[in-house]
Amino acid sequence: MRTAHPPTDATAGSKMRTGSELLQATKPFAVEDAATTWRLAASTLALLVLAFAGAVYPGWPLPGRIAAAVLLGLVTVRWFIFYHDYLHSAIWTRSRLGKVLMHLSGFWFLAPVSVWRETHNYHHKNNAKLVGSAIGSFPTVTTGMWRGMNEKQRRAYRIARHPLTIFGGYFTVFIFGMCISAFLRSRKHWQGPAALLLHFGGAAALSYFVDPWSGLLGVILPLFIASGLGTFLFYVQHNFPQAEFRSRRDWDYVHAALKSSSMFDMSPVMHWFTGNIGYHHVHHLNHRIPFYRLPEAMAAIPELQSPGRVSWRLSDIASCLRLRLWDPERGRMVGFDEVPEETTPTAGIRTEAAGA
Repeated sequence: MRTAHPPTDATAGSKMRTGSELLQATKPFAVEDAATTWRLAASTLALLVLAFAGAVYPGWPLPGRIAAAVLLGLVTVRWFIFYHDYLHSAIWTRSRLGKVLMHLSGFWFLAPVSVWRETHNYHHKNNAKLVGSAIGSFPTVTTGMWRGMNEKQRRAYRIARHPLTIFGGYFTVFIFGMCISAFLRSRKHWQGPAALLLHFGGAAALSYFVDPWSGLLGVILPLFIASGLGTFLFYVQHNFPQAEFRSRRDWDYVHAALKSSSMFDMSPVMHWFTGNIGYHHVHHLNHRIPFYRLPEAMAAIPELQSPGRVSWRLSDIASCLRLRLWDPERGRMVGFDEVPEETTPTAGIRTEAAGA
């Protein structure tokens, strides 16, 4: 981690910056250090290969192979952050090798370039808008909209925000959302079915040519772990007690970054595995800051040092998972149990479908 800079003269003893002025303050950190990128990529890939070898090696006892598969899942999360940053043009903007590595990695992650770029860029441009933020994110409706839903709409909404949907991101977000649903929506996302073919074909080949456990431990279990952890992180970094949502008319990009994206406090080891994505409010303010410079930016910019925070504490996890609706009157997210039951119109309301 880089040495933190003290507050600059522009902010010390003066009012806090907002809007374009604050965005401008982040630009010095939105510069890639190519040597650092490649050094971190090399160490991550080396560990990825070693963990994969340990997971598929038939000479190891099964508990050791399972441990290697879990490690592979965690390192996959870190490697995904390289992919994530590449598609934000934060790293490898001129590297042909980096481009090849990342496009191939998209197949491994079950998140092909075309669909991830389309949905994730939309998410950044519409984060925490009450209408229009469901693409590339979890749908959020107001308490009033919830009261107006019919039973079918309520059921779909409950499923979309259910903990099993979140932790089962391997199936819900990546296999179905990124690969199947995106392709059914547009044939330009043909890489989705191709990724599924490679994923399950590779697992089957390992199980046939190495041993019956290799496909599960070398491919499926690591992706299940990485996808579930990644989806959970994404959820809690935008659905936390202090999160604020606004209408399209009142929405502001900087406000959404600072007030609708959390700081996930975790140990240095977990920050390493998750590629500093816990500094989510910093990332949303300027997505061109490479992941390894996010802590540096937060330490140097006072306006970034008082975010809403979440952690791995069970109480924090539970409080985030129970938040389902935005209550405009109370100005906060609430659970279903906090909304009085009212007569529901049989026609329901028109709602947006959650995208991939």
